[in-house]
Amino acid sequence: MKRFVSAKIIFPAMALAAGHAAHAAEDVINPDRPGVVESSQVVGSGIMQIETSISEEHNSEAGIDERTYTTPTLIRAGINDTWELRMESGGRTVQHTRINGTTRTLSGYADISIGMKWHFTDENTASHRPSTAWLFDVTTDTGSREFRGNGLRPSVRFVAEWTLPDDASLGVMPGVVYDRNDQHHFVSSMLAANYSKQFTPLLRGFVELAAQQLASTADGGNIIVADTGMTWLLNKDMQLDASIQRGLSDAAPDWLAAVGFSMRF
Repeated sequence: MKRFVSAKIIFPAMALAAGHAAHAAEDVINPDRPGVVESSQVVGSGIMQIETSISEEHNSEAGIDERTYTTPTLIRAGINDTWELRMESGGRTVQHTRINGTTRTLSGYADISIGMKWHFTDENTASHRPSTAWLFDVTTDTGSREFRGNGLRPSVRFVAEWTLPDDASLGVMPGVVYDRNDQHHFVSSMLAANYSKQFTPLLRGFVELAAQQLASTADGGNIIVADTGMTWLLNKDMQLDASIQRGLSDAAPDWLAAVGFSMRF
């Protein structure tokens, strides 16, 4: 899923909305990356959080070898303890396509997605009620011509997270996208599940199975992947991560690897 461009106009507006208040939270940073399933938590009132990475996607089919390098970035600005503003994209994008010994290179920027997250319920372990959130996004056709989508594509996702024994957790995220190709509008769905475990106070790992897109062949087909990765907490406000993803369906890329960095302030 490729999404992000420069935030020259929108970023200052989000910063103004978040304000300059210093956060007093004693908890540690909880980014939405690196997995597909996002956190059910918001960043908190007056907090700005940046989650960015460098990724390489590789796909080879019918004599065509394609490598795409992107800089997926998410900016989150806390409105209060239950709502946050979000801006996301694949950022700078460079694509190398090799056909019959000839390589063609395209470069530019991916589309911007603007949205909000609403932390809906806190977890109640006694009743097995998960921590939940709703995410509302609209992807805009603001990218470079080579990577631009068609019109506005709204989506809604729901996240549920359960705390498990032995410092583990389970997250599930279904969603629906109202998408558009060159011919018509269509609706696709998604469903992802994530299991993560805290190995040390600083190191956490996860495994995940994600249907990033469930759609007809004419509308892009099913994009189903499995991925795994680790996160390393540098301090309560900064985190490093690394992940690798394997495509499980014909429409999914063969491999994707990424390293990322998240910071809140």
